[in-house]
Order: sequence, then structure tokens, then C-alpha cells
Amino acid sequence: AWTPDGKRLAFASATAGPQNLFWKPADGSGTEERLSTSGSTQWPTSWSPDGKWLVYEESRPATASDIWVAPRPEGAGTSGPAKALVQAPFFERGAVIAPGGRWIAYTSNETGNVEVFVQPFSPGPGASLGGKWQISNGGGLEPVWARNGRELFYRSGNKMIAVDVTTEPSFAAGKPRVLFEGPYFSLTGLTQYDVAPDGRFVMIQGVESGPAPTQFHVVVNWVEELKGRTRAGKN
Repeated sequence: AWTPDGKRLAFASATAGPQNLFWKPADGSGTEERLSTSGSTQWPTSWSPDGKWLVYEESRPATASDIWVAPRPEGAGTSGPAKALVQAPFFERGAVIAPGGRWIAYTSNETGNVEVFVQPFSPGPGASLGGKWQISNGGGLEPVWARNGRELFYRSGNKMIAVDVTTEPSFAAGKPRVLFEGPYFSLTGLTQYDVAPDGRFVMIQGVESGPAPTQFHVVVNWVEELKGRTRAGKN
């Protein structure tokens, strides 16, 4: 999970015991620092736009997977007091904070099916979360906000769904509509795509047939190679 200024990445690691939260400078400098110490499995999902709060998942036997929030540490060491945002005997996952910082989208199987929900984001001590809206109908995974905050995307099977939303002064959602469909890779609970500021989708292409790839190839200086091949073709 990128910090809003793009300078750090929060991530989960089990190198020091249970899978807990760490962060590190994105440019590779410095060493990783622990953000939490817990016997439960944790996974970071979103930073608040002001960079003050980190939202993450925590799995516990009594309440399955819950959504927690912790303040950003001022220095190395633990993240300080954390609190549960959404805690129930269901699987609540994939929480992402809206660009304006007032709303949070996540998935839950509280209806018997995994659906996308939105509710107020109130991380401060003693704050009340208020109402809740069910966005999807018939299944929804991997919610992602548009950078302008006016749309909420999610996946339903092989379909990418978009919902027009209003976040100011209150929340309202339109009718879900299908943007496109394709065999793109998906893993329940973890977001496997992103949306660029210009609206382009970055996704992992699924393998429809044949063996799965076992390695990635990185091509450097491909523009010069392409120019060389073009010149050769003309000659």
C-alpha cells in the first residue's frame, strides 16, 4: 500500500513471525521497519489521503477477517493504538479509502454472498461510523475508487463493474453497470488491479489455455530495438 506521497510502501511480511505490517522507503533506501506486533495475520490495504491513517485487515478465529485502522508512526517502532473499523463474525476484506477521505469501501459476506459496501471513514477516538450502503448486488469483489472520487469500481466474476457515486455533502450511489469483461486474474480478498489517474485499468491477463507462465521477461531499451527492426525492415 503506497503512502499518498509515494515515498513509502506498507506491506505484510512473516519474516519475523506472524504476518504483520512493515514499511520501507519505495526507492529501496533504508531498512524495513515494523509497524505492528500481533499474533494475528495482517495485510495493509489503504492509506488515508492525508497519510495519517493506515487501514489493514486482521484475521482472528472469533471474528474471521476484520478491518482495522492505525495511526501513521512518527518514527520507527510500533504504530501506536489501533482500533477495529468493521468487526463482525464475517469476512470483511479489501478496504479502500475514498480520495476525499470521508468514506471507505470494502467487501463482506454478511448477506451470505460477498458484496461491496460503503460506510463513513471515522478513524478518530470515539468516532461513530454511522450508516452503511450495499453497492453491489449478485456478488462483488476488489473495490477501487476512481481518482476523482466520482466512481467506484469492483469485479463480479469476469466483469468489471462501475458505479457512479456522490460523496459530498453525503453519500449516494447509482446503478451498477458493466464496463468490460475478460479473463483477468483475480484472487478472493486481494485486489489484483488498479486504475490510473487518467482512467486506464492496469490488470493481470489470465491464461485461458495451456500451461501457466513460470517466469517474467523484462525488455530494456525496447524503443531502440524497435527502431532498429523498423530500419532493417525498410532496407
